[in-house]
Amino acid sequence: MKNTVLLQASSRSNGDSRTIINYLNATNQFDIIDLRTKNIGHFDYDFNNVNDDFIGLMAEIIEKYDTLVFVTPVYWYTMSGILKVFFDRFSDLLKTHKELGRKLRGKQMAMLSCSNSNDLKEGFTMPFTESANYLGMYYLGDIHTWVVNGVIPDEVKINIDGFKRTIS
Repeated sequence: MKNTVLLQASSRSNGDSRTIINYLNATNQFDIIDLRTKNIGHFDYDFNNVNDDFIGLMAEIIEKYDTLVFVTPVYWYTMSGILKVFFDRFSDLLKTHKELGRKLRGKQMAMLSCSNSNDLKEGFTMPFTESANYLGMYYLGDIHTWVVNGVIPDEVKINIDGFKRTIS
């Protein structure tokens, strides 16, 4: 069983974030879930999205993996909208699916961000660290990566190699 899942949250399934994922996962050590391909509605207080993909997907993730790595491009100085919707839906695990949500306790979380330069703004990681804290998960760390004209710079590759050891 692969113990770590990469949750890709980009508006482009084959963009720069996927370039980074492909390098990170060159040995196919990790499973990949492309959140763009899932039907996950926005959180609402009436829980009208009960029949979308979120709860089933979370049940599968919680059952199969101990480490969740969120992979997001940097859009407007923050995580992608796809990932923000996914994070908002954690509220379902705190309200209507509490038993499932409790199973996140003790699991591990990490984050990989991607843009076109080494320009991550202070505070970007806060939603990840605080969400891990709140959910009782261990935050393993994070890395910011970048791709220049379709190529991963050597210094980024070195950093990714170190990050891979952290999440393995």
